[in-house]
Amino acid sequence: MNDPIDKWLADFMNLDGDNVKMTDKQLRIVQAAVEIFSEKGYAATSTSEIAQKAGVAEGTIFRHYRTKKELLLSIVAPMMSKLVLPFVLRDFGNVFDLPYERFEDFLRAMVRNRLEFARKHLPVIKVMLQEIPFHPELKKQFLEHVGARILERFHRVVEHFQEQGTIVQMPTGAVVRMTASVLIGYMLTRFLLLPEQDWDDEAEIQLSVDFIMYGLSAREPKSP
Repeated sequence: MNDPIDKWLADFMNLDGDNVKMTDKQLRIVQAAVEIFSEKGYAATSTSEIAQKAGVAEGTIFRHYRTKKELLLSIVAPMMSKLVLPFVLRDFGNVFDLPYERFEDFLRAMVRNRLEFARKHLPVIKVMLQEIPFHPELKKQFLEHVGARILERFHRVVEHFQEQGTIVQMPTGAVVRMTASVLIGYMLTRFLLLPEQDWDDEAEIQLSVDFIMYGLSAREPKSP
């Protein structure tokens, strides 16, 4: 691999409570794995491809990781605990804690926040989105340590606006689920299904928010 190691990836993978730092070869292996996993998916990627892209012998991979699955887990599992979870508790938490006059203002802030995070860490986010549903241990860890924290805060926001009488009195879990379906669907289409499309993110955010707030009725949405 002739490309330099991405600084954020090097910093992230070297964040270890025991102060165990990765060698340059290990970092090249991880970066190559992230790039190929994000492009082709875990199942379609071979360790020989990873080794070639990393500029190391295939045997070097197996000196550090017993299997391809172990390599995947070494990337995704710590990413959830060292990158995604702190982000949820710190930066994303700020979105939940700020005062918003309307539910739609909160939704716009949340999507903009997610877009920025996804742009900065897109390859490894793609690996997470593609692989967590197919690996029970990763799914369990995500739901317990990340999903639960987001859902708890999201529920509180919905309940706040329901108490104000500005959004429908529907079961809170249903509001969260349907809202998340629209926003996550947009993000998946934006970054995984049709990334080559010429996206106007602000326009798409507004369309998504209007759909959540007003559905497909002929009623005219209020101005932002």
